[in-house]
Amino acid sequence: MLSTLLAVNWEPELRGILTVVLGAAVWMGSIYLILGTNLGARLGFLVALTGLMGWIALMGTVWWIYGIGLKGEVPEWKQIPGRTVIQEVDLLFQAGVLDEPVAVDSETEAVAAADAVRSQLESQGWAQVAESAPEFGQAQVSAGVFLEEEGAFEPGEFEVTAVYEVDPPAESAYPKLGPNGEFDQLAFFHKPYYTLVEVAPYEDQRVEEGRAPIAPVVDEDQPRQYVYMVRDLGSLREPAAYITIGSTLMFLVLCWLLHRRDRFVAENRARKALEQG
Repeated sequence: MLSTLLAVNWEPELRGILTVVLGAAVWMGSIYLILGTNLGARLGFLVALTGLMGWIALMGTVWWIYGIGLKGEVPEWKQIPGRTVIQEVDLLFQAGVLDEPVAVDSETEAVAAADAVRSQLESQGWAQVAESAPEFGQAQVSAGVFLEEEGAFEPGEFEVTAVYEVDPPAESAYPKLGPNGEFDQLAFFHKPYYTLVEVAPYEDQRVEEGRAPIAPVVDEDQPRQYVYMVRDLGSLREPAAYITIGSTLMFLVLCWLLHRRDRFVAENRARKALEQG
């Protein structure tokens, strides 16, 4: 017995499971014990279960609104297999980013080729994200991770010069309610939301001992490279929504059962009163 208690005290997983089970049993069992002594075993259990489902429905509603509690997958950018890092402008058409090939050749300057890509993207409905927008910084970080994973650049060898996204991004998730789509708590379905990040390499800097490092400068002669990503909007509120909907349905069914029982009791009492009268 002593060895068993020591094992329970030492194993954190087992101790945590037992703590949750005992806490739930004491919490729900004590309420059921009080209701059972006053209403009877079956009716007390039905009332206790109804109250539990109502409490879970309220808790799930709060989780659903604020995105807390039991969470799903958070939004993040993901790679597109085989098309994440595009190192040549001509490959943008082959990767499916552009509808038509860009009219550039080997003699076209890197800046002119980047401007041609920008013009064609804007004509296809893409919009350039401002550097001050939060989406720019988030896409910049994700693009840097993908570039380093693919071995295209090392940290500190490149600069993100532009970020493009499909315009407007508000239509990517649905359904949304309200005149302007303000209520998006039910927007569980969404279309693929693509982002294109333009990257420019730095010039090779000469490092001298004892001197402060020189600020990196973009190499205008090197062609731009692109990172093609898809934005996964995740499922942050889906678990809370399922809990809320399921517990609300069970709460309504249990309330109907209690109402049905009250009607039977009232009819039986009325019939008994007529027979005695």
